[in-house]
Amino acid sequence: MKATAEEQMAQSESSHDEEDEGPTRAKRGKPEVVQDGFLRPVKLSRGDLYKPPTADELNQLKEAESLFHCSLLKMQMEELLKEVSLSERRKQLIDSFVQSVTEQLQTVPQTSEMELSDLSWLSGGVKVPFVLVPKAAKGKFHMAPPISVTIIGSYPLGTCTKPGISVDLAVAIPADVLHPKDALNQRYPRKRAIYLAGLAQHLAASPAIGAMRYSCLHGNRLRPILLLSPPGKDSSSFTLRLHACPPPGFFKPSRFHPQRNNIRTDWYTGLGSSQPATSEPPTPHYNSSVLGDMLPRAHLQFLTAVSSQCAAFAEGVALLKVWLRQRELDQGVGCFSGFLGSMLLAYLLSCHRVSNTMTAYQLLRNSLHFLAFNDLTENGITLAKGPDSTAPSLAEFHTAFQVVFVDPSGHLNMCADMTACTYKHVQHEASLSLQFWDDPTVDGFHALLMTPKPMIRTSDHVFQLCELVKLQSCCKKLNLLSELMDHSGNYVLTALPFILSLLQRGLGQRVRLLTHSLTPDPEWPVESDAPKHNAQPPLSFGLLLNPEQAASVLERGPPADSPKAEEFRQLWGSRSELRRFQDGDITEAVLWEGETTCQKRLVPRQLITHLLQLHADIPESCVRYIGGMLDDVIKMGREVCSTGEEESLKVVQSYDDLSRKLWRLEGLPLSITSVQGAHPALRYTQVFPPVPLKLDYSFFDREKLSRSLVPHEVKPCPVYITPVKVICHMEGSGKWPHDKVAIRHIKAAFHISLGELLTQHHHYTCQPSPTHLDVWKDGLVFRIQVAYHREPQVLRESVSPEGLLIVRDNAEAQALEMATMQRPLLTSTLHGLQQLHPCFGAVCRLAKRWLGAQLFSDDITEDTADLLVASLFLQPAPFTPPGSPQVGFLRFLHLLSSFDWRNNPLVVNLNSQLTAADYTEIKNDFIASRESLPVMFMATPNDKKVSIWTKQAPTVQMLQRVVMVAAESLKILEPQLMDSSQIQDVRVVMRPPLDPYDVLIHLSPKQVPLLSQAVDPPHATFSRGILAGKVANTGGALPVIDFNPVTHYLAELRDAFGDLALFFYDPYGGTVIAVLWKHKAFSPLPFKTSQMVARRVEVSGEEAHTVPNVEAILEDFRVMGQGLVKSVEPRMERWVV
Repeated sequence: MKATAEEQMAQSESSHDEEDEGPTRAKRGKPEVVQDGFLRPVKLSRGDLYKPPTADELNQLKEAESLFHCSLLKMQMEELLKEVSLSERRKQLIDSFVQSVTEQLQTVPQTSEMELSDLSWLSGGVKVPFVLVPKAAKGKFHMAPPISVTIIGSYPLGTCTKPGISVDLAVAIPADVLHPKDALNQRYPRKRAIYLAGLAQHLAASPAIGAMRYSCLHGNRLRPILLLSPPGKDSSSFTLRLHACPPPGFFKPSRFHPQRNNIRTDWYTGLGSSQPATSEPPTPHYNSSVLGDMLPRAHLQFLTAVSSQCAAFAEGVALLKVWLRQRELDQGVGCFSGFLGSMLLAYLLSCHRVSNTMTAYQLLRNSLHFLAFNDLTENGITLAKGPDSTAPSLAEFHTAFQVVFVDPSGHLNMCADMTACTYKHVQHEASLSLQFWDDPTVDGFHALLMTPKPMIRTSDHVFQLCELVKLQSCCKKLNLLSELMDHSGNYVLTALPFILSLLQRGLGQRVRLLTHSLTPDPEWPVESDAPKHNAQPPLSFGLLLNPEQAASVLERGPPADSPKAEEFRQLWGSRSELRRFQDGDITEAVLWEGETTCQKRLVPRQLITHLLQLHADIPESCVRYIGGMLDDVIKMGREVCSTGEEESLKVVQSYDDLSRKLWRLEGLPLSITSVQGAHPALRYTQVFPPVPLKLDYSFFDREKLSRSLVPHEVKPCPVYITPVKVICHMEGSGKWPHDKVAIRHIKAAFHISLGELLTQHHHYTCQPSPTHLDVWKDGLVFRIQVAYHREPQVLRESVSPEGLLIVRDNAEAQALEMATMQRPLLTSTLHGLQQLHPCFGAVCRLAKRWLGAQLFSDDITEDTADLLVASLFLQPAPFTPPGSPQVGFLRFLHLLSSFDWRNNPLVVNLNSQLTAADYTEIKNDFIASRESLPVMFMATPNDKKVSIWTKQAPTVQMLQRVVMVAAESLKILEPQLMDSSQIQDVRVVMRPPLDPYDVLIHLSPKQVPLLSQAVDPPHATFSRGILAGKVANTGGALPVIDFNPVTHYLAELRDAFGDLALFFYDPYGGTVIAVLWKHKAFSPLPFKTSQMVARRVEVSGEEAHTVPNVEAILEDFRVMGQGLVKSVEPRMERWVV
């Protein structure tokens, strides 16, 4: 939607011109003066400053108050309309080019009459834009100048908008070229196409014409058009579309009744067995194609008359066009075009459903309301006031077409090519838009009109039919000869409605919406033959899943003795079988494969491939299913693949059991008031959740006193065991001391007591320490941390030398409060969100895997990433909440790359606790304090003003980097998912570009404990001290807990060289640490003996300065990581020191 700089300049110039030409408005004060090329404000008098508003201004203020959530929305709408409208310069270019083309068309030479099949007179390599199948066609043809050339369509109506400006020109074919019976057997469409080829041949020699190409009007092969571009630098500014039309009144409209036949079976099949016309099948789609050529001038006259009565008509249509374009509904075969949008507004005005005095905003809103609540697949509408007696009834239209919207003549269904699924898609989008429009917490303007909704980012699952030529056999199997004749041999469009109907029956309640891509209008050079029907992108289908039923492996049918049982068996074929259920019922049923959640998510794939193979003869190899392609990067397990849901559930179940046992413990001095989880695995968002482990004790050494396991010096690093953090709050009591050191001692005593009681009653292996208690249970480690609710307050208090109590916030108190209060609360809240949206955890895991792989884990923390993903489910506008990990991840990348972090807070309305007033308050506080707030500001119900989760990171530079990489990842991933011709490697977005970094520290894979989680894990594997087999619930030696040499090495590097460099690492099995020098750290400093760490002296003249000693620093990298570091790679070509 963005104009080029040249267009914007032209637009701004034209807008000034238009303002000068328009009615004079009441001026407020003196105009601004121009000095040195800049506008300077003029000092106004007191009378000008406090002059009362004019009547026009009062009306505008009242309108903004009553119609819009805020005046900003009104201004945004006005700016958008200016952006999409044509500038005066563009209009002059169009008018000049149209006049030039019209003059050229009047000089078309006359040719002698010849057979319709004789194309020898065409020279210059110009081809006929028509698939001549069958080849035989009766009739004569000769070339002659058009009897009239008329501008039609949106341009004369004033509803033509950017981008993709198209101006339509109707070229009337002379009556003597046509014959009254040309409506039969494609004679008229063929003559029309040959006439266009003759025009192309004539115009090819003109220097006033730029590029010439053929296309089809909304993909209809019976209605080819000639595309003309102006020459020179303006060639891409607009396109002129030439439509060849019959002269007015040449054919009788009644000839094209939807129940009449105009394609004879014997001619089409070539078998010669003629049958009476009454027994021929009707050809409604062919008839409507010919009718469509007869009525464009009448439609323009009708719309001109309607728009002249409504001042905002053109602007209302423009907004509706933008809305349709953002949803990819306005182009292609069977689309809801801008023409239909104009006719819909005209219908609403003619039926008095909208008023002539309404604004463009109101017209758009009422149009969407009508679309949302009126089903044209069941109850069609008509613009015909008093149609003649030969016009079909609405019922007759409904028998021939899936969607019915009749034009003012009463003969043409303008939605003839639209499928019911496309209209349901329009209805769904309109309904969704109205929901967001009425929500004051949603930015309605951006959600409705500025956010693109491509299929891959809108639908939960997408699948494609790749080899479209296979649809020929589908038409044969379904016995669709009459429909194939009606569509003039286009087997893709013939089979599509039947495939959609089949899928709707099979998917049933599993999907809320089934959509399909609209085949784009083909374009080809005038020197080439018309492309075949299969020369188009694959047919794409989108599934909006119903999360409660989409993953069900059981399709339960009717009882065995029901009349519907036979229908069920016919639908599912051999997959249907009788089954007895626990309630005693014996019914037909289909059981699909699927053990884990990630396998069950792909049950629709099994169902779709089975139905298409059984009923449409489309083999599974032709179906490309795009639903779980990203799952590979977070898959766990070798025998049964899982994306972490089952492993997370085991952790949660083990935690619940531990929690119950903690509650029941007796013998503690104080009772436990709450037990809360504070680990991502307990909210299903840990990228690779911990799995129960059975240890190989021979792999480890033993600690002498406790007999706990310790790593063996010469063996690979043992398996990494992550402790699952649990916060255990003790009751308040006067016995608690009011000193922070004493409180820590009390907590340490509680850790010892808890460990003793758990060992005594449940035989768990426990290891207490001053800060926590580690419990080895079910092959997992739980780290229990005792908390006292007043401890953060005690940490904030101090006594001054004068004996006064001072309360001052500090980092220690904030960290403790976050660990013991904020994070457990967040964990429980997000656990609840996972119960509502089953794919929430998987989306978080994909998002965090991407952040880790791109080396951003230290900047976008786990909690921040989880909140970002939560916002996609809680405020999904303009989408529905994600129904699959794939679509959730794509929206996560889009959110990161497109959100205006500088000017807007991201509000995550957990548990729907925030009201519209809260949103306003958050926004106002954010604007007032923007400079002091974090660069990425996220507000939650418990944190409206501070953004505690992003307070420390990211920095401005890192956020810019994250935004850029997210945008590039999205740009690569979406086309790859939708285009089977590209290299199918989704891991490419998980591989970080290492070019920007100055030093690469390569690690020994042997000492990286999480190596198996790498994006590209090496083929060589190392024993990590674990065995296969059943895990004991209790007992056993305490394992090596939370031991990752890479993490400790990174901490040492940052502690020693954090002032000189930034260190980046993929925590999920990365084998490279990337180092980026801080350029400011390389500025020479005055010589001081106290500041000689990692620096060397440089003497210039009489002054001595110190600079970082890079060679020594690199050597330190090696020495500090001895045994872990494989090599240090300085990339000196990158250094700018």
